[in-house]
Amino acid sequence: MPEDNYRRVSLVLPVILITIGVLFLLHNWRPSFEPWGILLDYWPLILIFVGLGKIYDNYKRSRNPSAGPGIKVGTTVGILSFVVVLVLLFWHGRGVARRHGLYSSDFNHTSQTVDLQGAKSARANLEMSAGELTVSGDSQHALDADFRFTHAYDEPRVDYHVTDGVGEIRISQDAHPVRFGNTRNEWSLRFNKDLPLELRVEMGAGQGNLDFRDIPLTRLNLHLGAGQVDVDLTGDRKADLTADIEGGVGQANIRLPKKIGVIAEASGGIGSITTHGLKQDGGSYTNEAYGKSPATIRLKVSGGIGEIVLTQEP
Repeated sequence: MPEDNYRRVSLVLPVILITIGVLFLLHNWRPSFEPWGILLDYWPLILIFVGLGKIYDNYKRSRNPSAGPGIKVGTTVGILSFVVVLVLLFWHGRGVARRHGLYSSDFNHTSQTVDLQGAKSARANLEMSAGELTVSGDSQHALDADFRFTHAYDEPRVDYHVTDGVGEIRISQDAHPVRFGNTRNEWSLRFNKDLPLELRVEMGAGQGNLDFRDIPLTRLNLHLGAGQVDVDLTGDRKADLTADIEGGVGQANIRLPKKIGVIAEASGGIGSITTHGLKQDGGSYTNEAYGKSPATIRLKVSGGIGEIVLTQEP
């Protein structure tokens, strides 16, 4: 049979999807299970193992070009090898954590307050490797921040200066090797309730709980590599808001106002898009207040693998 008349089957994508699904199930059953740090550090192994497998498959096909259809053995073994390595890393990580007492309640805690210093508006840039991020808007200052972390090298740095009435806030932490065991990296940030804010968030993996009801937010750029993000954009808004939310693997839950006009564009790679209280208008979703309220929320949400949920408040 000529080579062009058959097709070999690759199990790479099914195995990847099954692995991701198992990791999310384990995280739901046991929230203390945090695989994202290891995945972020070791994902290049997928390219290495699958690449080696493809070399083997091409070699076998060149030796026997008349072979019938079947599974791509090398590629399949390559991705299965990656899964085995992940399992060994998770298992080893648990042992290291036990030996060093990382399952105890010991952790570091720091707090920091940033005064307004004459700022009339603010731009904030958050760069978080992995963990849990909580944002709210009940501060009298430019920012009140609380940080909890297991390792001293995870302590975030807070930089702030005011230029022409605009407060520039930057919170970041250095990238470090994979974190084993039940580590903690939690940021709780409270922004000023009266200071117009532009916010940019780069988050590798974890959980985001972002409550903007009491923040005069004018722009939001959020990128989450893997995990879940809950964003509350309700509240009485006096100015337009442009929000761009992008997730790689996971779920994005967006809560939207009823009395403020909303137009949303949502697109998912492998996953689903669910809306509650919105109507589809061409390639967008709008609410009844769109085009009628003084302020408008323009939202763009995109996801790779997972679910996007847009819900209008009652």
